[in-house]
Amino acid sequence: MGGGLLQPTPVDEEHDSSRRTIAISTAVVIALTVIVAFLLRSPPKRASAPSPYAASLKLSDFKMSAVKNFVGATITYLDGTVTNAGNKTVARVIVEIKFKDDMGQLAQQEEMPLQVLRTTGPYPEVWDFSVSPLGPSQSQAVRLTFDHISEQWNHQLPDMQITDVAVK
Repeated sequence: MGGGLLQPTPVDEEHDSSRRTIAISTAVVIALTVIVAFLLRSPPKRASAPSPYAASLKLSDFKMSAVKNFVGATITYLDGTVTNAGNKTVARVIVEIKFKDDMGQLAQQEEMPLQVLRTTGPYPEVWDFSVSPLGPSQSQAVRLTFDHISEQWNHQLPDMQITDVAVK
């Protein structure tokens, strides 16, 4: 009765080597993922002070309105006036808008260019300040357009601050 069921089965060396290969491959993939994520991350956004010329611009008389577009989505407009109290011509204005919730906490924050509002034609049009610059001691009607505002918004006028200004 030689070599029956009681003889030990040889250990499969190939099975052990495949586990090692899988472990090494997994470690390499994780290391590469960490390296790529580190290299592709965006630098942290620095809180910068508003443009010095921003103090020469005054935002006033803002009112909100909303309309439904042809697909049924609500578009919200924030219309007001910007006045240039400085001595330079303004070619771009970037505004930070903060919508609050009922608790006074931040519900949504946007940063976008302020656009000149023209109502001389059959319908209101918006223009970039580079097309219609704002001269010294002038005021212009302006508009901000929002395709979406957070549902947590308290439906009050948002806080607005000029963050960047380009002058000529």
